[in-house]
Amino acid sequence: MNWESLEKTKWQELAQQHASDVRAWTVPHRERRRVGESHPIHDFLFVYYRYSSMKLEKWHPGVNVHLQGTTLNDGGFSTKFYREIDSGLVCDPSFLRPKEVDRLDWIFELLRRTESNRPNYSCLGLHEWAMVYRGKEVRHEQTTQLRLPQSEVDQLVESRPLTCTHFDAFRFFAEEAKPLNRTLPTLNERPEYEQPACIHANMDLYKWAFKSMPWIGSDLLKRCFDLAMAARSVDMRASPYDLSKYDGYEPIRIETAEGRAEYEREQRQIAKAAVPLREELAAKIEHVVNLNRQSCSAQ
Repeated sequence: MNWESLEKTKWQELAQQHASDVRAWTVPHRERRRVGESHPIHDFLFVYYRYSSMKLEKWHPGVNVHLQGTTLNDGGFSTKFYREIDSGLVCDPSFLRPKEVDRLDWIFELLRRTESNRPNYSCLGLHEWAMVYRGKEVRHEQTTQLRLPQSEVDQLVESRPLTCTHFDAFRFFAEEAKPLNRTLPTLNERPEYEQPACIHANMDLYKWAFKSMPWIGSDLLKRCFDLAMAARSVDMRASPYDLSKYDGYEPIRIETAEGRAEYEREQRQIAKAAVPLREELAAKIEHVVNLNRQSCSAQ
């Protein structure tokens, strides 16, 4: 196998820079959790996806990289993923178990299907409104109240077509709102419904990236995290929640024509930014799986 060799000072610099970058998010998150506070945008990725802030801070080079001048004992790298070679370490895809390879295959197929499915720019972010329809359960009510009366929220849900294609958003719809959706996405049919305009599908690139760690490397993981945070911002700004106590999050008022146009512009920007990340993530997963199968066939 061809390795890219990184001197110790170089990879330590990369690791330190990565940790510094993500700590702008992880440290405030841990502090809010310590004092019992929550931010509806900044904490969402950690709470919803359950990938710990400490794992996000840990840098990994990905496959095909030789880290010079370190060992498993002093480098802080797990024997589950790394082996020692030539006075250094490599992230070795031959350590992948069959179940893990199957999961990577599934993620790869989902990314490719999402990329090829027809984009839907008419959803207008109404999933967050459908979740609080009729007001029986308001998911963020302990930290963030609705900015509109419940009657106006219900009226908007009833007056616009619901076209949500994302299973993990749809499953949180209020029961009364689910029949109003034009599709009924299910977990098993996720590849048939996922489409590249969906805010949540693009946010999920972060999920598929961390489920592919450490093999795909922290650089790509961090870029997917950044996109997910931007997508979450659009998601909540277009929601019926009142974010006025959080600086920098002006509402996208999708109850107005101007707001609907603004939402689509923001949605298209997120979708455009997601294209190269999805392509890179799929390519890296395919490469990792191929390396694993090559190593297995050589044994």
